[in-house]
Amino acid sequence: MTAEQVRVSGVSRTEEIAADPNRVIVFDTTMRDGEQAPGFSMTAQAKVKMAQVLKDLGVDVIEAGFAAASPGDEDCIRRVTGEVEGPVFCSLSRANEKDIDASFRALQPAPKSHRRCHTFIGTSPIHRSAKLKMSTNEVLATAVRAVEYAASLFDDVEFSAEDAFRTEPEFLADVLEAAADAGARTLNVPDTVGYATPEEVRETFRALAARIHKRHPHVIFSAHCHDDLGMAVANSLAAVQGGARQVEGAINGIGERAGNASIEEVIMALKVREDRYGVAIGADSRHLVRASKILCEITETVIARNKSVVGINAFAHEAGIHQHGMLADSRTYEIMRPQDVGFEGSWFVLGKHSGRHAIAKRAETIGRPIEGDRLAAVVAGFKQRADQIGEISDAELIAIIDRVDGVEETVAQYA
Repeated sequence: MTAEQVRVSGVSRTEEIAADPNRVIVFDTTMRDGEQAPGFSMTAQAKVKMAQVLKDLGVDVIEAGFAAASPGDEDCIRRVTGEVEGPVFCSLSRANEKDIDASFRALQPAPKSHRRCHTFIGTSPIHRSAKLKMSTNEVLATAVRAVEYAASLFDDVEFSAEDAFRTEPEFLADVLEAAADAGARTLNVPDTVGYATPEEVRETFRALAARIHKRHPHVIFSAHCHDDLGMAVANSLAAVQGGARQVEGAINGIGERAGNASIEEVIMALKVREDRYGVAIGADSRHLVRASKILCEITETVIARNKSVVGINAFAHEAGIHQHGMLADSRTYEIMRPQDVGFEGSWFVLGKHSGRHAIAKRAETIGRPIEGDRLAAVVAGFKQRADQIGEISDAELIAIIDRVDGVEETVAQYA
């Protein structure tokens, strides 16, 4: 079915996107899983602001919250879906009618084709025995009932097998296939505790797709990876290689414990290495830095300077060898353009690691060109001062040049 045929048929927005088998759906959970992390709670106004920038970013699905968590969360979702148009909006629900009803109420302001219910149940042995106190048959039956009920209210249902990668492979496949039979159009295979490795993830998705696509060729497999072992983004990309066509993550990688996959890193990896992954995404990456900054403002947090893609050092250069290469051709040390993620450009940090080429270039930029013996003297003075204070500002550089040119001495003669 082509995208145009899907549009005419009046089915969900998700099916419209999925009409292209090489299109990866970007699912953002900043306002749900991200907000669950200690210190990241958001007000309704903050969620509206965040949803607007996610819309500008071109996120396909926004998980706006967990409606059954509190009356306030239900109200937040209702307000977001009433004030922001465009993406598919989703609410998380446990596998029971009460939670699903709360999601249905909260998502009412959104068009029917843009509402998704995301229901889940733990499937691993530890979740079954310690948390749910259910047998495998009881878990499977509960999952089916929840999906069937959700499908009676929503055109778009996602089912998650919580703690999928510590679940017995055969039982995991049974539950996911039963959920598809019951009406789930997206099957999420979450690495809930960040336990899996890329090889395991790739193989698991391939095996699940090989089995379930026989009966449900149009079902979408989704990856939701946590970063407990630092592999959330790598695992998400491995899932795409294994056949996943939806990736879930959060801006700045926020989320439970060590966080979720950083959605900005996933987006840029798929864009920069399109030759490797061979898939397309609809996100406009030029809004990534803005999304990161707005989230930091809302949550009153900071990210590391060396944070991939959106960190302040992501396109900054101090080492002389790197600065020399960048002056010759930015591709020597940058695999993506800073403008592609929302920065105005690259920048050189002048410090003790900077070389004569970068110092001369900066001096020329500020209107104080230097060369020859003057350049050598300025570089010597620059290195000495950089050892003392670290980063050299334009004012410090001018002062160093003035000292070399004897301006201080000249002024002193006429004082």
